[in-house]
This record gives sequence, structure tokens and C-alpha cells, in this order.
Amino acid sequence: MAYPEKMKSLIKVVESTRAERVKRKKAGEEIPFLDLDQRKDRLKHHPDFKEEGRRELKIGPNKGYAIAHEVADVLETKSRINLKKIDLTTPDIETDVLIVGGGGAGTSAALIAGSTGAKVTMVTKLRHGDANTMMAEGGIQASSKSEKDSPYYHYLDVMGGGHFTNDPDLVDTLVSNAPEAIQWLESLGVNFSKFPDGRLKTIHGGGTSRKRMHYAADITGAEIMRVLRDEVRSKTEIKIIEFAPAVELIINEHGHCAGAVLFNLETEEYLVAKAKSVIMATGGCGRLHIQGFMTTNHYGATADGITMGYRAGAKIGFLHTVQYHPTGIVFPEQAEGILVTEKFRGSGANLVNVEGLQFVNEREPRDIEAASIIRECTVQGKGVPTPAGKVGVWLDSPMIDMLAGPGTVKKEFPGKYILYQRFGIDISKEPMLIYPTLHYQNGGLEIDSNTATAVPGLFAAGEVAGGIHGANRLMGNSLLDIVVFGRIAGRAASEFSKTKAKDGKLNIDHVEKYHKELEQAGVPERKQAPILLPDYSRQKSA
Repeated sequence: MAYPEKMKSLIKVVESTRAERVKRKKAGEEIPFLDLDQRKDRLKHHPDFKEEGRRELKIGPNKGYAIAHEVADVLETKSRINLKKIDLTTPDIETDVLIVGGGGAGTSAALIAGSTGAKVTMVTKLRHGDANTMMAEGGIQASSKSEKDSPYYHYLDVMGGGHFTNDPDLVDTLVSNAPEAIQWLESLGVNFSKFPDGRLKTIHGGGTSRKRMHYAADITGAEIMRVLRDEVRSKTEIKIIEFAPAVELIINEHGHCAGAVLFNLETEEYLVAKAKSVIMATGGCGRLHIQGFMTTNHYGATADGITMGYRAGAKIGFLHTVQYHPTGIVFPEQAEGILVTEKFRGSGANLVNVEGLQFVNEREPRDIEAASIIRECTVQGKGVPTPAGKVGVWLDSPMIDMLAGPGTVKKEFPGKYILYQRFGIDISKEPMLIYPTLHYQNGGLEIDSNTATAVPGLFAAGEVAGGIHGANRLMGNSLLDIVVFGRIAGRAASEFSKTKAKDGKLNIDHVEKYHKELEQAGVPERKQAPILLPDYSRQKSA
């Protein structure tokens, strides 16, 4: 579906201002960054600041904590299993380390745990690699160029981007381990974009004070996942079970997390997996469509990990804040919600309104950028209308070829170039229409710098964990997060299985206790959780 004539006429407005904007860009003239007071005022337009979008939890370790209704609905829901029909006395699977989730964090954890001699079993909801890691495009941050950068500057950027609400120890761990994470990935075979002399290419991202964004064209996450997946599948000590999501954690008589109840999606049978330690790496919650926003997330991102962990007694944090990526496709509708990497803005593409005017500095942190776009469309009334009645703003990608030379868009952004070609749109000649899209679960299970939760034997890594990014994550720190904390979780869980784990009688008493709390609090019955997969079926009218 190429742009219809009405939208093409609006593109002519963008074209009429492009030459002047390119001239300013080449001269280093940019719209000034907002100061702290201006940023505070701009954030009023961000979905996180809509009080009606949240409610307080009535039960659990974080009772009284206000989070999005959609997430609260999942947490305050009964288990999908019949507690009386689960036989825990004869486990179907026994392992040292059980990893729940097969994305970047879980796979990194599996590699490290396996290398320590532990017997590892990874269970995934869908196929191994079906994860938000695949959706990450723009890059991975690390201060690898010591002559210009250091973990010190990276630390300040992460803290500032998170509005200084982040857990300092987690941020220190993230940035200090970043250079080694890049070296590890490259040693495994990740093909980062490089200069002819072999030096890694890096660019700016929103909220970064240094160019430390390493990338593999515009498919960085897919490239990392390709390598990690292939590496794990070559290891005999790691067993992978697909289409078997965990639906409940198992605790033993010592209070240790000792496995999980699995649900075979193909046979619809429940399986018991016994383990000496468990790593939760289930990713985020985009498919809950918080406040009705479209999402970049893969089909299985339904908040399963925080649901199971919270029932078992693990605390949650930062779930009152959600990241909406500033640039998600809003037209063509067939590609709605798909991420348009921040790398486009880092490479020089302006965000412009229906009048063809730039209205925000493209390197503001993501929440400021998203709030600015929402404000431009809903308050200023300068959004670009789509045939479906939605609105967006232009991301002027043709500027990149004008700044860096013909063919740059096709070379540096092959993923998006090919995607748009399918709809008859050449993004080296026509801009993209975008709007903020639900992208990242800033919060999750509380962990320490060793990835341990409040439940002994339960570790968490990746998007399911909270505190690292504070109230707002910067570009490139999610791929870094899954590698750094995935590796730490693999090592920590293996060590726990060898030195601290105690064998004992298995139980799921915490689930029955949780059910009673729901009833005592008068929480209305909803669909069972984890919901596993979103329901997009049309509701029948009465």
C-alpha cells in the first residue's frame, strides 16, 4: 500500500522544508534541548502521567502500589492450574538450572550456566528466539572507546535518562560490564558494523553524551539472537523445550524456588520441572496494550514472569512507568506498531509535523521524545492524519541520504528499507509516518546486582527485572541489559545450585494462599493468568 494521494500532498510540505533543514543540520544547528523544567512540563503529556491509567494493588508484597490497570488485572488473577490435579511427587523433568524464557537474557544465561558444568534446561513459550530481543534494531551501548568515553559517562547518561530514580548498584553493574559484553558477543561471531580498518562503528542515541551505540545495520537484536541461539544449540549440556511455557513456580519445604509447572501448548498437558535454581527471563508485557497503545512487542509478551514471581513472593518495582518508543509505524496499517529504530534520528532524520516543521530535538530521552510527539498531535493539532483516522508525525528519512550520501538509507537500514518496499514506499525518497508505540516494561521483579530476587533460588534477568533503567530506558541499554545480567544470572544460578540449594518436598502452597488473599480482598474474578497469549478475537455482541 503506497501512500494515497492525500498523504502524498502532505509529503510535498515536508519536501518544501527539507533543504533548509538539511542545511541547518550540516551547520550543526539544532533545536535546543529542553531544560529540566521544560522536560517536567512536557512529561505531562506522557501516558505514565495519567493518574486514571493506574490503580493500587490490593494484595501481595507490593500492596498499595499503583500500576497500570492492565498489569494489575494480570497480577490480581487466579492461577490457570487446578492445584489439586498437579502431582509434584514425580517430576517429569529434573535439572540443575531451569531457565524460563528463550530470548537474549535466557540464552545468555544458559551459555554461562552450561559452561560452569551445570545441567541446564531452557523452556520457552514459543520457539527459541521468539522474543523482544529480535525486535531490537538500533544498537547496544558500551563505552568501548576509552579515549573518548568511559563507564563513568555511561553511568551518568543511564541515571539521567532514568530521572535519577534507577538503582545505582544495578546501573554500576550494567555499565562496568558493558565493554566485556561487546567483546564476548564479537568473540561468539556477532557481526557488528565496522569501518574498513576493523574498528566498530558507533553513533549517538537519545540521551547519550558520547557515541557508544554499537550496531549491526538496523537488525542488531536479530543478529545477536542469531548468534546466541546457534551457540546454545551446539551445547549438549543445555536442553531446550519449546512451546512449553511455565505457568507457576514451585517452592520447596525450605522456601527455595525449586522449579516450575509447565504447560505443553501442543498436548495441553501440565509438566513438573524440578530444579535447584530458576532464572526468570520471560521479557515484558507489551501485548497487554496498556492504555490502548499499539506495541512493538512479540506475540508472547504478556507479563508472565512478573505474574508468577509476584505470586511466589518476589517484590516488583518501577511498574508504574512504561516506555513508549517515540517512533512506531502508524501507516501502513498492516505494519502498525512495528519499531522504527532510534538510529534513524541518530543518523540525522528530523521529526516534523504536518506543516513540515521540526518541533523537538531528536536526541531527547525517549519519554521526552514520545511526550513531544503526543503533544504535537493531540494538543497542538499538528499531526498528520491517516486514512484510518489516526495521526502521526513524519520521520524524514530521505535527509540521511542528503547528509551522508546516496544509498546510505538502503545500506544502513536494510530491514526497514525492505519492509517499506513491500508497501510500495521508498524510505530513501519518502518519509515514514510514526507515532509512539508501547515498547518496554521499565519495571519488573526487584533484583540485586547478582540478579537474585527476594525468593531464594529465583533469579531474574532482562526485561522481566526492574530497577536498572529507572523511570525511562535509554536506547541500546536493553540489549546490553540482557547480555550483562543474563550472563550474571547464569553464573549466580549455577553457583546457587551447587552451594546453597537444598533438596526438599515440593509445593505450590503459595498459589493457594494467593487465591485466598484475592477472595479476602474482594478482588473480582477475571481471566486466569498467566494469559500466555493475547486474545485478538472479536467479541460477540449480546
